[in-house]
Amino acid sequence: MISDPSCSIRNLLATLCALLVLAGCGAKQVQVKGNFPKPVVEPLPITVGVYYSDEFAAHEFFDEAKGRNESQWLVKTGEAQVAFWDKLFAGAFRKTIRIYDLDQLKKRRKELDAVIVPSIQDLQYTIPLHTNIKIYEIWMRYGFQFISIEDKEISRFALTAYGKTPTAFLQSDEQAVNLAAVVALRDAGANFITSFERIPEVNDWLQQRSNRPKTVPAPVAAAATLPAKPPEPMESTPPESEVQP
Repeated sequence: MISDPSCSIRNLLATLCALLVLAGCGAKQVQVKGNFPKPVVEPLPITVGVYYSDEFAAHEFFDEAKGRNESQWLVKTGEAQVAFWDKLFAGAFRKTIRIYDLDQLKKRRKELDAVIVPSIQDLQYTIPLHTNIKIYEIWMRYGFQFISIEDKEISRFALTAYGKTPTAFLQSDEQAVNLAAVVALRDAGANFITSFERIPEVNDWLQQRSNRPKTVPAPVAAAATLPAKPPEPMESTPPESEVQP
């Protein structure tokens, strides 16, 4: 669980290279921000340590323009990822404790029941084919490790998230990308809340700890199964609903 310093250096170099390219072409940058409400659910009666790798906490993606009419993009999601999952886990579990390294884990081990480690395995997006239609789509694939305090892996599972800008009537492309990312994060949270307790290994572990009635695990198949590819490009007609970031 200790972060790799070389990974941080590689991330920094990649960011610097991306910024140099962006500076040269006047490309678009987005620091994803949004309002993330705490989930209204009955929290599981466990205390969970939450560990975010450096790569997760500073996650970003850079997309180089592939044609003369396309733009370079640098989209930073790390800050929003941490803010969102902090709030989601705080609502999903009785108590959460941020874990930053192994030393802290050793000091607080007696307070914890388990540790959860999220990661971003893939992120893709589609852009509007017509420049006047600011509807973007973002598809993310997450991986999670759920580890007992005895350092035994309880479960390793995945879920996907999808976000689409709900309206074309925004002031900028950057706003549209930000809103699509916010919708994708909320979708990830909904998938986690509805599927986590139904993962067979997690359900068995919870049952052993508290003699809870066993939950039917069937719905997790839909939540944890990854699509073979991201969604098809969006239609040009925007939906009527609107979501505020």
